[in-house]
Amino acid sequence: MVKVTSELGRLHRVLVHEPGVEVDRMVPPMMEELLFDDILFGERARDEHGRFRRLLQVLGIEVVEAADLLRETLADGNAREWLWRMMLPQLPPDLRSSIPPDTDEMEAAVVGGLLTHKEGGGIEIGDLFRLAPLPNWCFQRDPQIILGDGIVFSAMATPARWREGLLARAIFRFHPELGSTPVIHDPMRPEPGHEEFFGYHRPRLEGGDVLVLSADVVAIGVSERTNALAVDSLARGLSRMEGGPRWLEVVHLPRRRAYMHLDTVFTPADRDSALAFPPVICGDGPQLAETYEVDLQARDLTPQHRGCVLDAIREHGLDLELIPCGGADPLAQQREQWTDGANTLALAPGVITLYDRNVATADELSRRGWRVINAEDVLLGREEVSLDGAAGKTCLLLASNEISRARGGPHCLSHPLERDKV
Repeated sequence: MVKVTSELGRLHRVLVHEPGVEVDRMVPPMMEELLFDDILFGERARDEHGRFRRLLQVLGIEVVEAADLLRETLADGNAREWLWRMMLPQLPPDLRSSIPPDTDEMEAAVVGGLLTHKEGGGIEIGDLFRLAPLPNWCFQRDPQIILGDGIVFSAMATPARWREGLLARAIFRFHPELGSTPVIHDPMRPEPGHEEFFGYHRPRLEGGDVLVLSADVVAIGVSERTNALAVDSLARGLSRMEGGPRWLEVVHLPRRRAYMHLDTVFTPADRDSALAFPPVICGDGPQLAETYEVDLQARDLTPQHRGCVLDAIREHGLDLELIPCGGADPLAQQREQWTDGANTLALAPGVITLYDRNVATADELSRRGWRVINAEDVLLGREEVSLDGAAGKTCLLLASNEISRARGGPHCLSHPLERDKV
């Protein structure tokens, strides 16, 4: 069962993936197509990710490991055969005619990659791997989007992440529990009358660009990773969804590496507030992200200009005060937007997580009356946190010296499967 109708409802179950051997195998030539801007020290990244997972568990949230779901999925021979067939274009010629390997071997290969073991060296990806690893799979936000009690699949922007979308489709098609999840929309399935999906002009849609702001309002970024073609396709899919959202807010982000997804510049923190990067979300300068709105119940799904996203959603009952990442200092705002100061995972209304390196953002939250505590103090029993609102607004600071270098915050690292209704 899945159920997500907001970014804020008390979190009960969440999908994550610990950075594994795929991170240890990453080499510099991979970085151009990945979200990483550095090579991670895997052991330290796993330690920080483990503390994040343990915090969620201590607070009563069920943590679901994507690798476990994949292993359980691939125990089904039909699932192995389907995934192998879907991967054929990525496989080296000598593997295309072979039968799918057993469960453990296939899981290791599709995530960790296959080494070439060539003699004579070579430093390019093709010299090192028969099948490249998936370092980005730790960012479980991107391959799928849980919306209501159904799922929207992603269409990953770069070939290096293509396989992540296949893994999501395998899990939500064949897994013993999740395989029955209704599919709301799959942008990679062409629709009659929309042949532009083929060839170079294909839809690109990643989960980090989609925010489920309420049962009625969904926001989507047009960004480096998500294009207008996918937005048009998603609008048609959502318009056919029974009991689905009414409004789709299309936020056109400036094309800059720093703003790779909508959730890098804007994420809700409480019923009345959101962390955001001001120049993009509510500024009056050239970096403002222009917003266009689609009425999903109208016959005409043409987006209508609305200006600022905060103004657009206010008309639908979402009156959010902007909390600037980095505080009031424009330099700190840019620095901490880069290190995911606007990228928070809300565990419940007014209980959020943030990387501890975003000191100016934490200070701004404290100045506004938030209780800011180190997650380590919760793990050691020195502090107590409630998800029922009894303790007031709380920000939990996560260890982030290493994992933050992967260019994704707590929101990017997680995908809620079940939340309470707000």
